[in-house]
Amino acid sequence: MATDTRQSTAGAPAKDEDRFLEEQRGLLLAERLTYVEQAEALKAEAESLAEEMEPGDVQFDEESGEGGTTTVDRERDLALSAQALSAIEEIDHALAKIENGTYGLCERCHNPIPRQRLKALPQARLCVPCKSGGLSRR
Repeated sequence: MATDTRQSTAGAPAKDEDRFLEEQRGLLLAERLTYVEQAEALKAEAESLAEEMEPGDVQFDEESGEGGTTTVDRERDLALSAQALSAIEEIDHALAKIENGTYGLCERCHNPIPRQRLKALPQARLCVPCKSGGLSRR
């Protein structure tokens, strides 16, 4: 017996599922744009700090000894930029799953991920029990 494979996690009709996927795609694309802008701005700031820095350029303050150095600021910006790029990769993975029809399925147990979780974290790869290490299953 043939069944419609486009069913949501709650068994909603395909039209409802299509609407949900479009909403999720929109959320993911908006979030992706934010992360791209953030990553580019942070990288540009880090490059600007590197250009301004002179060898041995370290600032000191009385409270912590070596304080807000240009190097520390630059490294922080690069780390934050890398985090934003990692988030973009997660979003791109979720967008690819929408395209190939596997969005909303846990990558570990292959059970549906509840819509509430996907709305809160559109790029979620795992259901809550798998993400928490299966502690809720005895």
